[in-house]
Amino acid sequence: MSKLDNKSFMVCCANGAGSSLMMKMTLQKVLKKNNITPSTLHHCALAEGKSAAPNYDIVFCAKNFLSTFKAAQEKGTVVLGLRNIMSEQEMERALREAGLLDG
Repeated sequence: MSKLDNKSFMVCCANGAGSSLMMKMTLQKVLKKNNITPSTLHHCALAEGKSAAPNYDIVFCAKNFLSTFKAAQEKGTVVLGLRNIMSEQEMERALREAGLLDG
């Protein structure tokens, strides 16, 4: 069992339509590859994500939006910024660097 099992994940993009859905699909691949079963996997626009983030364990967004989630980080949400929001490798690396994924 992974320490990420049963964790809630949220991915955010500016508008919440195309990019966040693609991010969600990429994250699903990363989680499946690492045998992780999330409790929740949600995608949304930045406006919704800013207020909803404290309700999630882990949030992915573009690096330029990291400051948007400062309040959520202060409440314990792990917020991971990505340069390439569609990169499986970058998502995995971000999880490893945050100490959330072994290997």
